[in-house]
Amino acid sequence: MSSRLVGVGVGPGDPELVTVKGVNALRAAEVVVVPVMDTGERGRAEATVLHYVPAEKVVRVVFALNERTDRARREAAWDAAGERVAALLREHGSVAFATIGDPNVYSTFTYLAQTVGELVPGTAVETVPGITAMQDLAARSGAVLTEGTEPLTLVPVTAGAAVLKDALNGPGTVVAYKFGRQAAEVAEALRETGRLDDAVWGSALGLPEESVRAAAELDGGPLPYLSTLIAPARREGVRGGKL
Repeated sequence: MSSRLVGVGVGPGDPELVTVKGVNALRAAEVVVVPVMDTGERGRAEATVLHYVPAEKVVRVVFALNERTDRARREAAWDAAGERVAALLREHGSVAFATIGDPNVYSTFTYLAQTVGELVPGTAVETVPGITAMQDLAARSGAVLTEGTEPLTLVPVTAGAAVLKDALNGPGTVVAYKFGRQAAEVAEALRETGRLDDAVWGSALGLPEESVRAAAELDGGPLPYLSTLIAPARREGVRGGKL
């Protein structure tokens, strides 16, 4: 029987946003792996998972989630994490990997699945979709992501504020992920492109420390790394105008 690795999206932090299919996948797996930083604190994925499976079923695996500069250290951490999950697959056969958001959207699962596939040939890899931060922020703020024929552009600001500015100069709604450390540059890009007034940002969605605010309130100070921004499309206010 082949090993089975399932990436399960557990949403942005609110345990009520895990899908029924996601809960079933977590409970069906023999082991549930959750990523943690080398500093050891409990992450959002782990906190969410523990609402649905017993702690003795959860295995914490260290990933270099906060390593941005030392490539060698990051690669070594990835190799170690891949080896750990591969060992769990050889032992248990069925492993779920819990990731915040969706496993196919800027997720550590993508890299893990590739590494494990090389270490344990024949491993069946599956994913269970999860609610994304942009969907949750849209619901909590009332921002409409798309209407009619509008495009939707998703930008990780870790790629640089210039990439975000190019997107803001284009049509449709723009969503920015991971912009907390570059909040000042993001605010400036919104002002320069005339997209500031309707934009909203949020962090720690669904958690006690949740913050959902107008982007116009950005003061240039640092925000949580996983902050999300929505700059809605420019709309004329005519119902169905873009259908």
